[in-house]
Amino acid sequence: MSQTERVKHKRIFYLASDSKARKKLFEFFGVRFRVLPSRVREKTHSGRITPAVLVQANARQKAGAVAARVKSGVIVAADTIVTADGRMYGKPGDLRGAASMLKKLSGRPQWVYTGICVVDKDSGRCAVAYEKTKIYMDELTDKEIYGYFREVSPLDKAGSFDIQGKGAFFIRRIEGCFYNVVGLPLNKLYRMFKQLDIRIFAAGLILPACGALFAGCATEYNVATGQQENYYYSSDQEVQMGKSIARQIEREYTLTDDIGLQFRVKEIGKKISAVCDRKDIEYRFKVLDEKDVNAVSLPGGYVYIFKGLIDKVDNDDELAAVIAHEVGHIVARHSIKKMQAVMGYSLMRLLAIPLPQSGDVITAADLSFAELITGYGREDELLADQLGARYAQRAGYNPRGMIAFLEKLETHNRRQPLRAKNYLKTHPYTPDRIRVVKQELGEKIDFNDYINIEDKPHDK
Repeated sequence: MSQTERVKHKRIFYLASDSKARKKLFEFFGVRFRVLPSRVREKTHSGRITPAVLVQANARQKAGAVAARVKSGVIVAADTIVTADGRMYGKPGDLRGAASMLKKLSGRPQWVYTGICVVDKDSGRCAVAYEKTKIYMDELTDKEIYGYFREVSPLDKAGSFDIQGKGAFFIRRIEGCFYNVVGLPLNKLYRMFKQLDIRIFAAGLILPACGALFAGCATEYNVATGQQENYYYSSDQEVQMGKSIARQIEREYTLTDDIGLQFRVKEIGKKISAVCDRKDIEYRFKVLDEKDVNAVSLPGGYVYIFKGLIDKVDNDDELAAVIAHEVGHIVARHSIKKMQAVMGYSLMRLLAIPLPQSGDVITAADLSFAELITGYGREDELLADQLGARYAQRAGYNPRGMIAFLEKLETHNRRQPLRAKNYLKTHPYTPDRIRVVKQELGEKIDFNDYINIEDKPHDK
C-alpha cells in the first residue's frame, strides 16, 4: 500500500447531522468520524419542486456548509421528508403540530424520501443521490398518538415517528430500504462511497471481528429450501446473534408468569424441534405477556409466542401449527438471511461486541427485532407454512390445525382494525396459505384455493 493510500485510509469522516438515529447508523461503517451539524436551515416545499429534488438540494447545502469548515476528509449529509396525498412533511415544530401530522399520515400509504450528499474534500469530488421507501401505517387514535409521544419525542423526526423504536408498532409493512426510513439508507450510501472510490472495507477501517465473520463464508445445502446457499456466519455465530436479540426482547417485554402456559408451549416446541430438519442448534420457546396476535422467530432457535395468539387457539393442534411455522423459518434460516440482506453491519455489532449492556449491541438488537417483527417475504412465509404442516404432522399433531387456525385468524382480522403487530398482516393471503398446506398434506385443491395462487410452486 502506498503512502498516499495509507493517508487516505486514515481520513476522518464528518456527519453533517446531529440526528441520534443517523449517528447510530453511521457507526455501523466502523470508520473514525465526527458529528458536525451544518446549521443550515432546510428548504421547505415551494412551487413545483419534487420530493426527490428537495431532499437532494437540502443534503447538498448541508454538506457544502460543513465542507467549507474543514480542510480535509469526507462529509456526509442527509435530509429526510415524508410525503402523502401530494403533501410533504418534515420535522414538526411542536407537539400539537406533531400530533396533527401523525394523524394525517396514519391509515394511508406514504413515501419517505432521503437525500444524501457525499463530499470528498481531498479529491474535490461530490456525489448526490436519494432513496425512497413506501410505508403502510395503521390508522391511529388520538390516545395512541399521545401515548406514543409520552414515550418518544417526535420533534426531531420527519413525519413525527420513528420506525427503529416504538413507532415500528404502527407500521404494517414497508416496500424498500428500512434504513431509509430511519434517516440514512446504508446501501445507497455505501454505493456512493464506492462511486467516489472511498473504501470502507479497507485495512484498519473495519472491526477485527468482521474479518472473522467474512472468513467464515461457506456454501451449504439448505434442506428446507432445497438449494445451495451462501452463509457468512457459523451456527454458533447465529446463536450468538439470536441470544443478543432475545436478551433485548426480554428487557422490553414481559414473559407471562403463567407457568402452565410456558410449560405447554415448551413441551409442544420440544416435540416439533425433535422432528424438524435442523438439529445443529438448541431451540427455546417462550410466551410473552402481550395481547397482540403474533409470534416471532429469531436466529439461532429462539421462538416467542404472544399470549394474545394463544388465546385464539382452540387446541394443541392449532398451537403446534403456529410453533411449527416459526420453527420452519428457523430451519430455512429466513431470519438470519433477511437480517444479512438488510441489516448488514448491524450483524457484525451483535458478534463483535461481547458486553451485553453495550449501547451498540442494544441498538443492533432493537433494529434486528424491528426487522423480524415486520415479517418475511411471500415466498418465505409460504415455505414456513409448508414446513409447519410437515413438522406438526411428524410430531403427532393434526396438521389441519394450521388450516383451522388460519381460517379463524382471517375472520378475526376482518372484525378488528389493523393493529401494529398482527400475525396476518405481513403474511400472504389466507387462501394462498391454505392451498400450500393442502398441497403438503396431499389433499385435493379446489377452485377457491387458486384465487390467490402464487407464481412459484412450493414442492420442496
